[in-house]
Amino acid sequence: MPSYAEWTAAQETTAVTVDGHELDVAYYDEGSGDPVVFLHGIPTNSYLWRDVIGPIAAERRVIVPDMIGYGNSSMFDGFDRSIRAQEEMITELLSALDVESPSLVGHDLGGGVFLRYAAHHPDAVDELVLSNSIAYDSWPIQLITDLGLPETARETGVEELQAMLDDLFRDTLSGSEHSEAFLDGMTTPWDSEAGVTSLVRNAISTNTNHTTEIDPATIEARTLLLWGADDQFQSIEWAERLQADIQTAELIGLDDANHWVMEDRPDAYRDELADFLR
Repeated sequence: MPSYAEWTAAQETTAVTVDGHELDVAYYDEGSGDPVVFLHGIPTNSYLWRDVIGPIAAERRVIVPDMIGYGNSSMFDGFDRSIRAQEEMITELLSALDVESPSLVGHDLGGGVFLRYAAHHPDAVDELVLSNSIAYDSWPIQLITDLGLPETARETGVEELQAMLDDLFRDTLSGSEHSEAFLDGMTTPWDSEAGVTSLVRNAISTNTNHTTEIDPATIEARTLLLWGADDQFQSIEWAERLQADIQTAELIGLDDANHWVMEDRPDAYRDELADFLR
């Protein structure tokens, strides 16, 4: 499996325009054929998917961006990082990469972005996979609300934030042989004063209205809800509600998996995802 340094070295970058701001988006691009786009949430980045994409990239084109404000994409202050803005980023990125009718795989906030995209582009999404995704008014959780207080950026040092994130992931992983590589990849982008500020700005930008304003029942794409059944942040009850609202949705809950389902159960996650995307 690649280290975080190896992953970032393999990324490409393109410029997109979001709300009038020209921003850089870093992304991983591998394989050929029908495209599959993967999107992470908060406080992660594209490295979240490192153990997942191999079987998919063997048959299809895989595109894995860092959301704006995350990873190696633009982090400077002064632009919206909400899921509404991330949806615009995805729209611009797909256009820049000449991608049409992709399959979408989203986790956490990335799932919320793809919920919006699939609802707004019902004829343009072939397949939709949501894993422990935000939806309805299931978010933000208290941890993210506290992180998004304006004084947090002024009062939290780099070492303090790194310790907080390390504790967060260790406390919510169900146990993975790759957890040390995962921890390095999830915390490294925030290992600077600019990183602290960017993460706080990302947390500030969480807006429940951006999921409550859409109707999942309008989604026409074949949908898989691939969920960590033991999630403390986005419980499987939200997946059950999505299953009831999305006519084409199938729900698969993976036991012994918390919010970071692809890290807790990588083999099972890969197998279920590959079967669905065939």
